[in-house]
Amino acid sequence: MDNGRPGYWLSTDSWDLHRRAEKDRLRHNEKVKEVIKQNLGEIIGQQDIITAEDGKIVKIPIRGLELPHIRYDPHGKKGVGQGPGGSQPGDVIGRSGQQGQGAGKQAGTEPGVDFYEAEFTIEELVQMVFEDLHLPNLREKGTKDILADQVRFDTIARRGPQSNIDKKRTLINAWKRNAAEGNPGWEIREEDKRFKSWEIVPEKQRNAVVVAMRDVSGSMGEFEAYIARSFYYWMTRFLRTKYTATEIVFITCHTEAKEVDEHTFFSAGDSGGTRLSAAYKLALEILEKRYNPREWNIYPFMFSDGYNWGDHEVVEYMRKLVEYSNLIGYGEIANDLWGSSNGLAPLGQAITEAFQDDPRVVVVKISSKEDVWPALKRFFSKHPEMAAAAW
Repeated sequence: MDNGRPGYWLSTDSWDLHRRAEKDRLRHNEKVKEVIKQNLGEIIGQQDIITAEDGKIVKIPIRGLELPHIRYDPHGKKGVGQGPGGSQPGDVIGRSGQQGQGAGKQAGTEPGVDFYEAEFTIEELVQMVFEDLHLPNLREKGTKDILADQVRFDTIARRGPQSNIDKKRTLINAWKRNAAEGNPGWEIREEDKRFKSWEIVPEKQRNAVVVAMRDVSGSMGEFEAYIARSFYYWMTRFLRTKYTATEIVFITCHTEAKEVDEHTFFSAGDSGGTRLSAAYKLALEILEKRYNPREWNIYPFMFSDGYNWGDHEVVEYMRKLVEYSNLIGYGEIANDLWGSSNGLAPLGQAITEAFQDDPRVVVVKISSKEDVWPALKRFFSKHPEMAAAAW
């Protein structure tokens, strides 16, 4: 006791430290999510992710995120501030030394860049991939809507992945608990956290059918086949996640086309010549028999390497098909050997020239695994004509 006062005191600094630590952690999680989304092109093309089962944890290398701090000059240079002043942000105040000629590989002396592996479930990754994808030009068609299960993030849970944390509810819970306990700070405990969770609810969806056509001719090499399978894998997963009532028709084609089941579509080998007009002809026949365009939103897609016999026939069938369709997508897996200005094969050139003024026909060129994600965004944008400007 000192002057009648107790020999202890209560500081709120510790509570503020907890609050800042939690805020930093949430901000870090958001930054990690941003980095993942910026690198989706590289991530979704990886075979181990495509073949992973639901619930599996995938590890994605992330460059370390450093907090701003003052550090010594690693080059050991000395100097003092001088000059008339008046410098503006962005002015060059010094340059590092130029690289000199050397004699090959030597041991390095500079510090490296730290990387760590962020862990995500396949479901979390799928959520990020499909967040901005939509069926374009979707219209109300037909006299009936299909009742289908839809995923909604309307439920609040006490446990969940940090990427799904509900910041507002978490802070409100922390505020209420601290107020009830007489704590003046904003300490956040585990019991305060709330997470957004999903539930399956029945919802009416508009009728839609996607026709997936795949070139399985002999000119489709291992790389071309992988790209086609990769795109269609993510497409089918996207449709079954966000548009669960959508029907998918699978067609394979070499010199002849046939409708196949999903397993055959993804596992079919590549052989024979190429006559893609057979696929478009079959697609027209299927649509006319089973999917009245007055009642169905229609989306045909074709992936090919562009080696084709009878390009003009493809264009003619596409002219008929476009009258039925909300959007037609043609993806050309290019090897950059073609001499055209845009690197497309004669078929891609013919389609581009024939439909250059029709926003319902979208042509994309894919040269690497990283191009699969931009192709998905290009085809499944709410406004494909606006996505074309950014392609």
